[in-house]
Amino acid sequence: MTDNATHQAAILVLSTAPILPNAIKTCFITVSRRALTFTRQPLTLHAFNLTHIPMSKHDQPYKYEPMAFLPRLIFASRWLQLPLYLGLIVAQAVYVFLFMKELWHLITHATEWGELEIMLMVLGLIDVVMISNLLVMVIVGGYETFVSRLRLEGHPDQPEWLSHVNASVLKVKLAMAIIGISSIHLLKTFIAIGNLGAEGSPYTAQGVLWQTIIHCVFILSAIGIAWTDKLMMSASSKHH
Repeated sequence: MTDNATHQAAILVLSTAPILPNAIKTCFITVSRRALTFTRQPLTLHAFNLTHIPMSKHDQPYKYEPMAFLPRLIFASRWLQLPLYLGLIVAQAVYVFLFMKELWHLITHATEWGELEIMLMVLGLIDVVMISNLLVMVIVGGYETFVSRLRLEGHPDQPEWLSHVNASVLKVKLAMAIIGISSIHLLKTFIAIGNLGAEGSPYTAQGVLWQTIIHCVFILSAIGIAWTDKLMMSASSKHH
């Protein structure tokens, strides 16, 4: 369709549209006639100079301003935690060695032990795995939160919880992991409690009681942390 036909069609449509105000129709007809008079070029983005429209403040790329020496030094001090996380990686390797040692011990004595001994050994292996999971959570989540980004966006092996991790979420997850480890220890105690009070028994009634109380304190602490985090999130949402 030519420019003449396009403008004539626009004038015809606006002239026959009863729902538009007369002022709008008159303005558009006048602009169309003047455009038809002064230009014969196709309607393109260059006719409106859209490429020269200045970008808004939010669209412009953020430019980091140079920091003074003292703020830069304070901000760079977060890298002092790097040896701590590397040390936790070494501790993770030690736990892997401990797991393989206990697993070999279980395999070599599987035909000699009874159900109770095997169950206690399996619970010990689960305990090692849960502590290892706690180490991974602290290493990955702590580094991501307090040191630097890991840049794992789009990685197929990115942990699900890492996409929304922050200090509050990390505290709750660590508390839940500690409760899980304490539960395994308490379960091992309850299974091996058959010889409670016997001579040479490693368990006493007072020791089992205190272990149960400590486990309940862990649970109450996790509930308190989660409740505090919920209150902070609700207060933040009200401000926004």
